[in-house]
Amino acid sequence: MFGKIEVTLQSKLLHEMREGMFRHAERLPSENALAERLGISRTQLRDVLAQLEREGFVSRRHGVGTVINRHVLALAVRMDLEVEFLEMIERSGYRPGVSLLATERRAADAGVAERLRLDAGAEVLLNARLVTADGRPAIYCEDYIPADLLRGGLPGPEELERPIFHFLKMYCGVEPCMDLTEIRATVAEGRVAELLKVERGAPLLYMDEVDYDVAGRPILYARQHHADGIVRHTLMRKKI
Repeated sequence: MFGKIEVTLQSKLLHEMREGMFRHAERLPSENALAERLGISRTQLRDVLAQLEREGFVSRRHGVGTVINRHVLALAVRMDLEVEFLEMIERSGYRPGVSLLATERRAADAGVAERLRLDAGAEVLLNARLVTADGRPAIYCEDYIPADLLRGGLPGPEELERPIFHFLKMYCGVEPCMDLTEIRATVAEGRVAELLKVERGAPLLYMDEVDYDVAGRPILYARQHHADGIVRHTLMRKKI
């Protein structure tokens, strides 16, 4: 299992490839040399390298070694890797900001109930936020969480403005393991157009996302509207 230690090691190695000791290298050293250099076991290193290969940052071939894929490392935002909104904006070269627009308990409509596998009318928590880039509206997101996941009362606005995954962990005791996201083009209408400060009919990127915990239970449903021309989304695909 890829745990917190491996995640930390992966982040360290990514940093070394981007800005550190391997920033000018075409390949990483041998496993023995790299493990010794990083102060970790070869088993840990192999787990990390396998994950980096799955995510496309490196390619490994017998007789060739571990090739650093600079074209992948250079990407700011990838749709196939989960990145929190504020980090996404920052990686795109902007100063991120967030405003909490609404937090309320409500009955789930048919679409929300279906995606969260709830009975129609079951109670959910709606958390609506507007994310900005250098003060410009960039993303409007509505997050829906099953109310029965909440432990205790709701925190204050400052906590609710933080990444939704922080809220799920701290106040619901759950963490997403994976998500399934439908991505499609749409146009700005009504309140969304007003919030994003674009003309009605302006093009938007819409993401309809359901996050699942390790047991396969849906724990979050998100409706996201992304303004055009701010974040450049890239999708990496590999042959398997």
